[in-house]
Amino acid sequence: MKQIKEKLSMAAVCALEIIVGILLLIEPVGFTSTIFVVCGFILVALGALEIGKYFHTAPEDAAKSQLLTKGLVMLLCGGFCVLKYEWFVTTFPLLTMVYGVAVLVTGLGKIEWTVDLIRMKRGKWQFSALSAALSILCAVIIIRNPFTSTAALWFFTGSSMIVESIMDIISLIASGKKAGTSGKMEEITE
Repeated sequence: MKQIKEKLSMAAVCALEIIVGILLLIEPVGFTSTIFVVCGFILVALGALEIGKYFHTAPEDAAKSQLLTKGLVMLLCGGFCVLKYEWFVTTFPLLTMVYGVAVLVTGLGKIEWTVDLIRMKRGKWQFSALSAALSILCAVIIIRNPFTSTAALWFFTGSSMIVESIMDIISLIASGKKAGTSGKMEEITE
């Protein structure tokens, strides 16, 4: 049962990445703007809760917790996200570079998955190797940003998310492993 839950969890993450990739392909600016506005409202709500906790905490305990500072910072960041979401859309190439670095790190982790499969003499390690190579290739392209327009960068980023997630699902099924919280594949034991 644990094995099924773990595989379903990984498949759900991959499915979410596929959905995000599709939404980036369909309406990149609208989708990105919506994400930042929603995150902004969440930060505002969390900031208000922290400030409320500050005033409902005993003064001695509140002085140690810095709840007021945390709440004010969350309010400011949330307000910025809600009111200036266009800034994030404008700086998308920079945000994409951060995403590219994350994909590169993930690709390096997939290399370890592949080596683990080979060392454990498991078959079908080729899927993990292909997934690692694809991740690293996409990361290098995203980081180098050879595109002449932001629209092309949006398209490539969304497409790479979809393709990588599909490869991860294939690799998951073929290797009989799951991705752990550390990003490293861990063997499933019943």
